[in-house]
Amino acid sequence: MNVSGFDLFVWAATFLGHLLLLFVLWKRRRAAEFPVFTTLIATDVAKTIALYFVLHHLSKGTYFYSYWSMAVLDEALQFLLFYEIAVHVFCPLSVWANEVRKMFIGMVCGSALIALLLTLLASPVTQKRIQAVVIRGNFFCAVLISQLFLGMVILSARSGLPWKTHVARIAQGLGVYSLVSVVTGAAATYFGVAHDTHTFYVLARFRILTYFVCACYWVVMLWNEAPAPRELPEVMRTQIYTLQKQLEYDLIRLRSWRRS
Repeated sequence: MNVSGFDLFVWAATFLGHLLLLFVLWKRRRAAEFPVFTTLIATDVAKTIALYFVLHHLSKGTYFYSYWSMAVLDEALQFLLFYEIAVHVFCPLSVWANEVRKMFIGMVCGSALIALLLTLLASPVTQKRIQAVVIRGNFFCAVLISQLFLGMVILSARSGLPWKTHVARIAQGLGVYSLVSVVTGAAATYFGVAHDTHTFYVLARFRILTYFVCACYWVVMLWNEAPAPRELPEVMRTQIYTLQKQLEYDLIRLRSWRRS
């Protein structure tokens, strides 16, 4: 893989962006709230350091296999991040509603089937077998995650489940990056890396630039505090209070029946 001055610049900028994002997650105490997201960013920092060392001190072949192998770890963490966001949206009190759970499982299965069919149609021309595996894997993950995030937005709207501000911002950034990855992944499967490596690297650089923009977006949004929840209307407060009193009354009656 030929590394140009532009590649090194974007590489360094993304590395600094990740460090700044980790600082924001620690300083604003978001790491405990989003452990998978924090792990993903920390892993990217470690990956950048490792690849830089391999590039300058080991062989090109070692760098080649290290680069493509670490891409697999990124995709796995992105799936875990999707689940973490889904839990924040659909299970804020650690309890899934039955209907929401069924719709969520159906959405995941349907999205996985569509992504698998599209991936099977892809036949990238590559120099090494691992390249074809990772390109197809990246395309599958990008299509699947894009569908899942789109479906999650629709499902949350239909279920009347609000998005927490920081959850929404992380999801928006990852959703945009996944959509761009679908486009670049489709182009990569068409052009391949065997005959026209220049086109492949242009697509890869565009995808990395998009990710860098998303990382900057996360830094700004996660540094800001979430807006205070809107105050409940007086009518709704009265209804909740009445419901609470009725529940207390029913519990007292239930206990008295058990004693008798």
